[in-house]
Amino acid sequence: MRLEDVHSHVTGTCFKTGPPGTVGAETEWFVIDPREPGAPIPAATVRAAVEQAGPPPGGSAVTYEPGGQLELSSAPFPGLAPLHRALAADIAHVRDALEPAGLTLAGHGVDPHRPPGFQAEHPRYACQRDYYIARGFAEAGPQMMCSTASVQVNLDIGADDADAARRWRLVHALGPVLVAAFANSPRRAGRRTGWASTRQAIWAELDPCRTASVLRDAAESPADAWTRYALDARVMLVRAPGDRWIADPGLTFGEWVDKGEPTASDLEYHLSTLFPPVRPRGWLELRMIDALPERYWSVPVAVATALLDDPRASSAAEAATARFAGRAGAAWWEPAARHGLAEPVHADAARACFEAALSALPGMGASALVPAVADYADRYVERGLSPAFAEETSRC
Repeated sequence: MRLEDVHSHVTGTCFKTGPPGTVGAETEWFVIDPREPGAPIPAATVRAAVEQAGPPPGGSAVTYEPGGQLELSSAPFPGLAPLHRALAADIAHVRDALEPAGLTLAGHGVDPHRPPGFQAEHPRYACQRDYYIARGFAEAGPQMMCSTASVQVNLDIGADDADAARRWRLVHALGPVLVAAFANSPRRAGRRTGWASTRQAIWAELDPCRTASVLRDAAESPADAWTRYALDARVMLVRAPGDRWIADPGLTFGEWVDKGEPTASDLEYHLSTLFPPVRPRGWLELRMIDALPERYWSVPVAVATALLDDPRASSAAEAATARFAGRAGAAWWEPAARHGLAEPVHADAARACFEAALSALPGMGASALVPAVADYADRYVERGLSPAFAEETSRC
């Protein structure tokens, strides 16, 4: 594989353009015993209960993160309404499957009660853990793998190259606003951390060559940016003969390409080990949003989709997030994670974005999502509160 092969793959696969309108979502959940939320739950118990209930009716894939977090990944749908119906049914299906075992789903960006507990079986996860330890992330690595959860929104790249570049810039400018508006992880393992989104803080601390924002220069094309990022990132692990895995072979992917050794399959796997806040995979995967309680998981999906796909809402979002755009936007992620909507500039942008999304949703055939988005806006956004701090404020 040569450098031009890497760029060709990125252009043709990761930034495949076409008319926008498809949406997907991934929701991650902690499985807890509500009577004793700090108790560890064996992954085998969860798997058995879910498998006994049969496949989710809406077609979502059920997978498990290394700490036992349960993930429901929807199929791609032609719009918000069918996605919401299918994924809501699948979440209810899994919740009902767990109930006889005395378990339930909990939506938090970070496990607020339990320390990291590694439960993965596949050897690649052990290799990933070894990589983080070897690279000096012995605390943040296991926390990320075993104690974090998110709502991920998957949206189309764009109609053509120009539209893809516009959407790429906009979604990065929206990133700090989405972090602040949905910050829902102020506690970790029983203690307050001082962050509204401890999840985002963990990701920001962890191996910047694979977790920092891809966007550096708004003038750089998205494909060029992702190619640069992939080449500069250190190789996490390599599959060896005999289904063995080798952690941290000690070089970047660009250095590996210079040796003429990696294959297209190696590139595909390397790209899957990169975790920036916005990851291009043939679609835009938004990875910066904390997991939320069941009543609100659909809100970030609806808001992000409206702000990217509806032309009027998209223009309003570009105006509201102008100060977060381009290279200067990198400075706004940390205060968003630390303070949430208590940061006035994030709160103002969030209010404008929610207003634009609420206006757009009926015209997108998603009127059924308006009540949840409006309720969230009233409860949190209009008050300048993130979920992380709303509970303690209500006690005052």
